[in-house]
Amino acid sequence: MFDGYIICGTPRTGSTLLCKLLESTKTAGDPHSFYRRQDVSEWAQEWKLPDRDTMSELDFNVAYLNAAIAAGKGGTGFFGLRLMRENLDELSVILDRIFPQLPSDSARFKRAFGRVLYIHLSREDKLAQAVSLIKAEQTGLWHVAPDGTEIERVAPPKEPQYDFERIRREVTELEAYDAAWNIWFAEQGITPLRVGYERLASNPTATLLGICEALGVRAPDAEDVSPGVARLSDDTSLDWMRRYHLDAVV
Repeated sequence: MFDGYIICGTPRTGSTLLCKLLESTKTAGDPHSFYRRQDVSEWAQEWKLPDRDTMSELDFNVAYLNAAIAAGKGGTGFFGLRLMRENLDELSVILDRIFPQLPSDSARFKRAFGRVLYIHLSREDKLAQAVSLIKAEQTGLWHVAPDGTEIERVAPPKEPQYDFERIRREVTELEAYDAAWNIWFAEQGITPLRVGYERLASNPTATLLGICEALGVRAPDAEDVSPGVARLSDDTSLDWMRRYHLDAVV
């Protein structure tokens, strides 16, 4: 039924956990944020694409798309992509240049990636999501393994500092991004598979098996599913949320 899927998310919704779970099946591709603006050069270098200055923008975009599709399949023949709402419009413009005169984003995505299952990954507790995002930005630590080993750190360790106004702005922005996904789905006539962070985090195995069933790919045995990412929520997170609720009513 499907040729692949796009995980449509916002930051700190468990997308890294979900990507690692899907990759671990060895049947459902190897999804990454191939169209995150900051990472394009790094991916192009990893795929050994010609230097961007040696080719036209269109030729680079075509070569990059083909390489991204191959990487997103991970040798499985089934494509996976993680896409944040902030990168959607840029990807749409790129695909419009490669496949001009198509009537909609959904038509461009279908032309590029085939029959796609859109997975809307969202987090009900936007305050917890905002706190998680700000803590990651401040401390530099984004992901840890279940044994506590650091998986992704982008800056030297630093103590996080509570900031009511920053949290409030982040909550508003995350709500706007989530709403923007829903508006886009409605405009494109897309009915996404909806996956909530809360269920994904509490029962990753059931969530993964449900997605595999929806995709029509062979699912792993439940006992073989092993989440590769652990939660970063801690006493500091809970304290910030408590303080935020108190400050919000002042």
